[in-house]
Amino acid sequence: MSKIDEVRSAMVAAMKAGDKETKETLSMLLAALKNKAIDKRSDLTAEEEIQVIMKEIKQTKETLEMTPADREEIVVECKKRLAVLEQYAPQLMSEDEIREVITATLSELEIETPTAKDKGRIMKVLMPKVKGKADGKLVNDILLSLMS
Repeated sequence: MSKIDEVRSAMVAAMKAGDKETKETLSMLLAALKNKAIDKRSDLTAEEEIQVIMKEIKQTKETLEMTPADREEIVVECKKRLAVLEQYAPQLMSEDEIREVITATLSELEIETPTAKDKGRIMKVLMPKVKGKADGKLVNDILLSLMS
């Protein structure tokens, strides 16, 4: 079952249950998935579906970060939306798992102590290994913490 079918059936269930907020979030996700399929002019692969979901999560997190503290209703709405979207996202790698991949990449590139000059070369090899499995910002932060 594709994510589009999965989201559509969950949206119908939310409508029947009268859960308006979940239905709206799923409706937005379904629209994003369909738009991506239309742009591509063919069905989405599982990886492309995950990319769309991760993009929606990222946008919601950015909205949450930029929302002023006094706008409580927007904060609550974003948190609810994130909870729904994260049900359809794959389980992300933990910090320890990311550190293991970074360490393996450093030994693969034969870099003992990474410096700022090495960052581009490291990221070029590292990111394809963790794409869709880890938060890029977290990967960058961990790599920076390992740099001398």
